[in-house]
Amino acid sequence: MLMEDGLSVVHLFGKPKKNVDRKAVNAAVRKAEAADCQVITASILGHKADFCFMTLCADWRTQRTLQNSLRDAGVDIVDSYVSITEVSEYAKGMPPEMLRGRLHPIIPPAELNAFCFYPMSKKREAHANWYSTPYERRQEMMMEHGTSGRAFAGQVAQVISGSTGLDDFEWGVTLFAKSPDVIKEVVYTMRFDEGSALYGEFGVFYVGYLDTIKNIL
Repeated sequence: MLMEDGLSVVHLFGKPKKNVDRKAVNAAVRKAEAADCQVITASILGHKADFCFMTLCADWRTQRTLQNSLRDAGVDIVDSYVSITEVSEYAKGMPPEMLRGRLHPIIPPAELNAFCFYPMSKKREAHANWYSTPYERRQEMMMEHGTSGRAFAGQVAQVISGSTGLDDFEWGVTLFAKSPDVIKEVVYTMRFDEGSALYGEFGVFYVGYLDTIKNIL
């Protein structure tokens, strides 16, 4: 199942079983990378998961093979999220190289090792229905949101992937930051933007830091 444009993004959150085979996990990741799949590994804090395998690939079959191989190697997948890279309808007029970067991001960014993932949607409520709001007004709110984010340039980078029809929310947001407090500050700051304050709905947050397979298992 090849993507026509952009990349499939799959986050696999897991915990190691007692019989986890670390050599098999490494082999599975190397096989996926040989099939032109980016694999990012992160150590997760808290009870929800111990680690995350984030994959970006043009072929769902490669990601499914990796998922099966991790399971067979003794990884218990406790949660997951499926999405695809996209260019937002509000990004019209951006330079072509920036648009390509959204469809085909190269991650993780250098020296941004704090990790955060959460899904989000826009509300469809009588008093706050994003999808019945005129496009021009929605664009204004997204411009405000972008301005808030640019205040953290150099401290945080993001991959926003679309998941409408693919998972429980409409977008997956992956943040790579200079430190954990930067993650807290950027999420807190941007929640005051009208587009988030009135229309944002958020799912479960996973936080941690990037690390090697050897250290996360």
